[in-house]
Amino acid sequence: MFIKNLTFQSNNLGKQVTLMLTLSPDVDRLYEDVFPVVWRVINFPKSGPYRASMTYTSQLAFSRAQEENGKVVDAVTSININNGEKTILTEANDFYHFSTPQGAASGILQAQNHTGTTQEMAVGFVNKGDFTPTPVLFFSDVGDGSNVTAKFTPVLRAYITSDYEATSILRGPVDTPAILSQDLTGLPQNTIWNLSHDATTGRYTLTHA
Repeated sequence: MFIKNLTFQSNNLGKQVTLMLTLSPDVDRLYEDVFPVVWRVINFPKSGPYRASMTYTSQLAFSRAQEENGKVVDAVTSININNGEKTILTEANDFYHFSTPQGAASGILQAQNHTGTTQEMAVGFVNKGDFTPTPVLFFSDVGDGSNVTAKFTPVLRAYITSDYEATSILRGPVDTPAILSQDLTGLPQNTIWNLSHDATTGRYTLTHA
């Protein structure tokens, strides 16, 4: 398991701007029945210094997700899981339960729905001290008897947009191109990025501090 501490900072940016972050790997059927979830939304001021820090831990988890107003709300039940493991979601007397993870195909996570009804699930990560996972991928309409399979690589993507809130489900591609796409597994434990704005071109960039 690894931990990545990420910091984004600016100084006299010249314009107030919102940075949106997702952890969206390249997976099959993206925007069809699996959708990225907004991780963080950071509002940077026009002037003065500003920084925002966050932590990603590679402890993954499946949860029985709930959607309200286009956002994922806190999981009712969840289970920590690692690559190469599978779990089964069942229901009895309105109580939902994930089984203890067992070995599965190498490099993938798998959750099977054995509740008797269609469910929504999410893959997320669990930081130290958190009781519920932070969702990063949302799976809609998982039918009874079917399963969710994910080959999860934490690819951090950053966008300049104010159209979304944290835990919003991205039902389609973001309208603006990503200004950063970074596999977190290749980073040191602590990484700082500087956000800057080119007044001539209007472009924003993130560079290592």
